[in-house]
Order: sequence, then C-alpha cells, then structure tokens
Amino acid sequence: MSVTFTVQRGSQSGKVVQGTSSRQLGRNEAYLKITHSGLCGTDEHYLHNGIVLGHEGVGIVEAVGPDVTTVKVGDRVGFGWVHKTCGRCQYCLTGLDTYCENKTEFGIHDHDVGSFASHAVWDADALHKIPDGLDSAHAAPLMCGGATVWTPFALYGIRPTDRVGIVGVGGLGHLAIQFGAKMGCKVVVFSSSESKREDAMKLGASEFHVLHADSPLEGIEPVRHMLLCGNAQPDYSRIIPLTASAGKIYNLIVSFDAPPMPMLPLMARGISIQGSAGAPRAEIRKMLDFAVQHGIKPTIMTWPLNTQGVEDAMKVLREGKMRYRGVLVAE
Repeated sequence: MSVTFTVQRGSQSGKVVQGTSSRQLGRNEAYLKITHSGLCGTDEHYLHNGIVLGHEGVGIVEAVGPDVTTVKVGDRVGFGWVHKTCGRCQYCLTGLDTYCENKTEFGIHDHDVGSFASHAVWDADALHKIPDGLDSAHAAPLMCGGATVWTPFALYGIRPTDRVGIVGVGGLGHLAIQFGAKMGCKVVVFSSSESKREDAMKLGASEFHVLHADSPLEGIEPVRHMLLCGNAQPDYSRIIPLTASAGKIYNLIVSFDAPPMPMLPLMARGISIQGSAGAPRAEIRKMLDFAVQHGIKPTIMTWPLNTQGVEDAMKVLREGKMRYRGVLVAE
C-alpha cells in the first residue's frame, strides 16, 4: 500500500515549508491520520535542516501492515522521538529501549515523516494507545515533554516525601511539578521569574524560590534530586549548593552549550549528574495511565496544524511567551 501525505518541513532559511511525502506501508507499520501535535523546543534545533518537523504526535490509525498485532484501524495512538527499536540489543532486552543501539529516531533518520503533517507512517510497536480520559490535545505534549520528566521519577530512585527540585517552570517544568506532587514528593521550584510563583503553587509546588545570578542561597534546604527543566544550561556553581550531599542532578535540557562544571564540590559531596531524554516504551504507557489516574495534563496554547500555525507557534516559543506547551490541531 502506497500513501502520500502533507508535511511541514524546515528549510535552510529557517522558514517552514509545506510539501508531501510518499511511503510504502511496511509489514509492521501503521498509517495514521494526525489530529494533534505537540511543539517541542527541540524542533527549533532542526528548523534549518529541511526535515519534516515534529515528534509529539497523536492520531487515529487508518491502515496497518499485514504483520501488525499491537494496534488496529480506529485506535487513537501517540508517538514520540523514537520511530523504531530493534528489540534485540542489550538495552531493548533490559527495558531501556529508548537507548536502543539500532533505533530509528527523529532528526537522525526518517527525515520524511514527523508529527507536523497530515499523516504519518510509523512502526506499530513504537505507537502508544491513548487511554480513555486523556484528551488528545493533552496527550500530545506527553509524548516527549511528559516522557522526559517522567523518567527521573520512574527509573532513578525518587521516592515519596523526597525533596525534589525543579529548575524552570516551562514546558518540561510545569509537568515535572505535577508528576512530583502526585507522587508524594515535596516539590521545590526554582525560577528566574517571580511571575511563575502562582502557577507553580497551583500545579503542586511546596516551595518556590526565585533563582538568578545574585539571589541569596542561604536558608534554602537542599534537595535530594534536582531536575533541570529550563531552556538553557544553568550556572552549576549555584545549582550544586542547592543539591544535597549524595544527591543527583538530572540534566533534561537539549543544549549544545558546554558550561563550566565545578568538579570539586561534586566529588567532595558525592553529587552525581544523570542525563536523561525521553522514556522507554513501557514507561510512556505507565505515564499515560498515571496522568489519567491523577488528572495530570499540560497547560496548552493551540494553533492550526498548517504552515502558518507552525510558524506562529514557533515564534511564540522563541519569544519565551509559551504557557506552557504549544499544540497544533488538525483542521
């Protein structure tokens, strides 16, 4: 079965350009109509590369290949950064398929498919059924943003009652606050802006502190786990004193910066840094169920899923005015 569909690509000039993609439906692939797509800051990094943009998709399955057993026509499904995993490497076999040695992923492979499109062809095993009770517009940002902040809570030993720091109240941070609060953690928010205080407290924060270059750190009880959720690497000389001895800093920021790292306090106080991005398939499905059970949803702004809508949404994101995740909605 051959299919052709409309896509929104980046370009060398940085303008979003509408085009078409054609694919032959593979034996274990599904063809889905995209109804909603989240907008992630990472899309900005690929804006000049000429690839189909978007990696937070939700849609309805319209056709499946002959070997597909995990989804069926009519299912409401989502997909994220990873297009396909091998199922055979050491990471796939131990439940860490997001690190699959042979994976196909956004930005590196399959440049002609993405979530900024009318349809997508996707490996069926990399699709996630959206549970009842979760609106598609709210499910889309969970495919990458939600998955990214879920992983530290799910895989790296964060426990109820732990003090968990969230640096940045944005697309990632506002979801991390909700997950942490619903898991019973004491969520301590650090933001460069006092204007985010009310939102952070409503989302479930226990404490809120304004953190900028000259703000005092005295009197703030250090946190056991510190999640970096901003749009740029922080000043680690100010983050480390806010992290408890034997604590952990989780870098969730997609950045090409190489900030200086004060190694002596890390060593002397036993603080470690954990990188993380996305989530294994099993964890994404647990996250979706948890979101339904606890009423967790992103705060969103919406635009039409077309060229102008993508341009307008990315402009708002670029200007720092997004509250807090952009969602593109098919017309």
